[in-house]
Amino acid sequence: MEPRAYTRISKFKKQSYVSTRPHIKITKYETGATNKKFSYKVTLVSKSDLQIRHDAIESARQTCNRTLEKTAGQTAYHLKVMLFPHHILRENPTATGAGADRMSTGMKLAFGKPIGAAARVRKGQTIFTVFVNKQHLNLAKEALSKAKKKLPNSYTILIEENK
Repeated sequence: MEPRAYTRISKFKKQSYVSTRPHIKITKYETGATNKKFSYKVTLVSKSDLQIRHDAIESARQTCNRTLEKTAGQTAYHLKVMLFPHHILRENPTATGAGADRMSTGMKLAFGKPIGAAARVRKGQTIFTVFVNKQHLNLAKEALSKAKKKLPNSYTILIEENK
């Protein structure tokens, strides 16, 4: 069984929840011409299960968006981020050096403080979707291939015709 995103299991109710939620860096989930119909749909699909941190998703989105916007223009595409980083990443900070033995608790109460967020991705799940017309199809493939270099693991680019 997979643990729930913001909780931990403890016999003390006060210790059963993550105290804060870190700021997520993803600024926009949809860019480009959001109200237009396009003839092709180009998707970036994961080849395996993994977690992607929110700053990696934002970096890939910016790269993809910049490539599309510079060449095709703002109205020639519609880019959608299909992930949301729900999973909170935690770290149990340990001190090193002189006097560290008097500060650190070791593995006692080791739940950790929130340091970031990640999206849990399954095999075959869509990461990004780009809607374009036929003349910008190769540009969309190029933009998604640049974006996948910013993400961990390997991905495939699929092209579908919208009906």
